[in-house]
Amino acid sequence: MRGHDSVTDPCYRLTPESDSQTPMPDANPLAYLMLALWPVASWMLFTKMDPARALIWTVLGAYMLLPPVVALDLPLVPDIDKDAAAGLAALAAVLFLLRERFGIWPESWVGRGLIVLYILSPFATVLTNSDAIWFPGATLPALRIYDSLAVVGNQVIALIPFFLARRFLAGDQAMRAILVALMVAGLIYSLPMLVESRLSPQLNLMVYGFFQHDFSQAIRFGGFRPFVFMPHGLWVAFFAMMCFIATVTLFRAGPAPARPRYLMIALYLLVVLLFCRSAGPVVYAILLVPVVMVLSRRMQLLVAGAIVAVVISYPLLRGLHLVPVDEIMRFAMGLNPERGASLQFRILNEELLLDHAAARPWFGWGLYGRGLLHDPVTGEINVIADGGWIIALGTFGWAGYIAAFGLLALPVALMAREALRQSSAALSPFACAVTLILAVNLFDLLPNDTQIPFTWLMAGAVLGHAEALRAGWKAAQRRDDPMLKPGRTVL
Repeated sequence: MRGHDSVTDPCYRLTPESDSQTPMPDANPLAYLMLALWPVASWMLFTKMDPARALIWTVLGAYMLLPPVVALDLPLVPDIDKDAAAGLAALAAVLFLLRERFGIWPESWVGRGLIVLYILSPFATVLTNSDAIWFPGATLPALRIYDSLAVVGNQVIALIPFFLARRFLAGDQAMRAILVALMVAGLIYSLPMLVESRLSPQLNLMVYGFFQHDFSQAIRFGGFRPFVFMPHGLWVAFFAMMCFIATVTLFRAGPAPARPRYLMIALYLLVVLLFCRSAGPVVYAILLVPVVMVLSRRMQLLVAGAIVAVVISYPLLRGLHLVPVDEIMRFAMGLNPERGASLQFRILNEELLLDHAAARPWFGWGLYGRGLLHDPVTGEINVIADGGWIIALGTFGWAGYIAAFGLLALPVALMAREALRQSSAALSPFACAVTLILAVNLFDLLPNDTQIPFTWLMAGAVLGHAEALRAGWKAAQRRDDPMLKPGRTVL
């Protein structure tokens, strides 16, 4: 959810006097120039490609190439970082180059309600946080209406890829284009990833003049995690996992003559994923490969629906202490003491943050780090929020959590519904794979905050595809049932 206090790492931790994040790093002029010129790059993509592929590469290219963390600080508008630049550039190309119009309202009334809640709930957060929080050494300011306007602006910008993808990426060939783009992107990014895994992550420092994180986070398993131009090595590893699963899908569903090539690319991207040195994405890949390669399309969608059901219910189960966290920590410790200790640290911090969020459950604590815990004397933040779910819950409460996670989960749920009532042959293998990747991205928001514009793009594409499937099913029902034909009155 845009506008939240992302505190996955020191680079994003709030200070009481900051507006949303710590001061911008000392980036060189090229970093800001790249952000400013991305609309030009997007315009060129839309002139050279069909709208579907141009939209995919506008969003994906910005994520891969633009500088992380920094943003253009413009008057009267939200800060323009790489995420906002991607959506706004695509929107400008669609409106002024293609001169296309598109609807923002899903066919589902649930989806419409979630969009309204997502955009407007920050006003309720501000109205319920008009009190300053005082410490002897610092003050967390009260929220103002200006704060809600800024967050609402960010929320609207975040949804742009969602709206555009629902319009341009709903078709079967567009779904395939998403997977092909991920495969090609993985090949393009593999070289800098492998270089950084050998020499340490230095490209962002060399190109944009700053390192985007705490360097100690780059050292894992006797080597280095690549960061390239993403916020953290975990983001790079999850990206590599998506590229690998996309290629595996193309291998299974592609034409026979192309399968040897897809197999070689998949094996290469698997090696790249292993060099990312992040256990979570590797586990996701191990679990997803048999799902993609063995299960039917219907079962793939049902698996995706089950994953999303776990994600949506997880905060409630944690709040009711129904998740066996002690057993999970002991199991993780038995597998790997270092990773088990990391998991234990996350869970203990989540318990503290859950207790704090319970004090303002409906609309949260708002910005300026108010949803975090602070030293009672100095006011410094003394807890770390890693998972996207706990950040959303603490910042915007249950209203914000339901809106953001509900909007991302709804497309998967609708696809699972279509899987139950349509034949497996009617389901696209490419749409099934995109749905699975989206579901796993949602699951990864439990331990991490890896939501990116491409997450919203996949969600919009899956939603549009599910709506098209439903429309086709209803049309078939009308053809098969004479009582439902136009002009027939049913008493």
